[in-house]
Amino acid sequence: MKAIAPGKIIISGEHSVVYGKPALVMAVDRFAEATIFPQTTDLVSFDLLDLNQRSSFTVRALHELKRRLVKNYHMFLNGELSIREVLAKPFELFDFLFITLLDGLQLKLDRGVSIGLRSDIPIGCGMGSSAATILSVLRAVVGFFALDFNPDRFYEFGVEAEKLQHGNPSGVDPYISLHGGFVRFQEKNAEKLTLPQWPMYLVNTGQPLTTTGECVELVAKKFADSKIWDDFAAVTAEIEKMLHRDDLMTMRRLIRENNRLLTHIGVVPAGVQDFIVEVEKTGGAAKTSGAGAVLGHRAGMVLIFAEKAPIEICQKYGYELMPVKGEPQGARIV
Repeated sequence: MKAIAPGKIIISGEHSVVYGKPALVMAVDRFAEATIFPQTTDLVSFDLLDLNQRSSFTVRALHELKRRLVKNYHMFLNGELSIREVLAKPFELFDFLFITLLDGLQLKLDRGVSIGLRSDIPIGCGMGSSAATILSVLRAVVGFFALDFNPDRFYEFGVEAEKLQHGNPSGVDPYISLHGGFVRFQEKNAEKLTLPQWPMYLVNTGQPLTTTGECVELVAKKFADSKIWDDFAAVTAEIEKMLHRDDLMTMRRLIRENNRLLTHIGVVPAGVQDFIVEVEKTGGAAKTSGAGAVLGHRAGMVLIFAEKAPIEICQKYGYELMPVKGEPQGARIV
């Protein structure tokens, strides 16, 4: 049984969505893939094929792992651990997801299973790689056990798992990976929109030193009670109006304003900002798409609105220019 789930980009509203403001989010044609099949032992195994990592546990050991991770998460909430310390190893996220799903659906294993994971979504770069992998596992498990697929219920399972990695997730990543398409997302509610047709390019500046959870945590310390989130919301509302109008000049102005706001809260490293300035000098507009970074020189994905791909500027900075388009479908069996 094989399932895939798409990654995503945020056109506007990253960070502010954590504070109840709207975000414009689009699923893209990059996918995480989960393949599940029975095995002769009583073990539950995960193979992270891209990372060459493997875990194998009995159901009893998975319950013990779940108790430890829940305890770690509560320690994070109490300020005793950083979000990076909640998970000791990447595969623990998926072990937790599987046993939580098993418990929540009251499923009994009469044999072991092995789940192989792979993805062409850049890890830790703002494209929802962990959420897409979580949703691909959820969809594969549902298919393997021949269960009825209830999107709302499985969304909640996805959010629970995301908490271990991102601390206080908005829920936008698992939602868009589950449903696909393009949405206006606010406080775990989504309004479906038509996929935009603007010429957009995605540039990978490299995996940040800080995780999404750490970025959100550090931004909150300075701006949790700030009125800047109203400014983010206003820009997002104007961008939504422009997405289906032939007004490239206004769209560029709004994207540039979005970038200034993200720079103000400290998630656009200086080198990435230099790159964005060069894109602006050629008539384009660009912004980070995702959490960005509060340390180091890399900020994950930068979204560019321009009539022509900035190939030479990307080559100058050593950044990867990625072709990308909207993906209308969400998590599914293939």
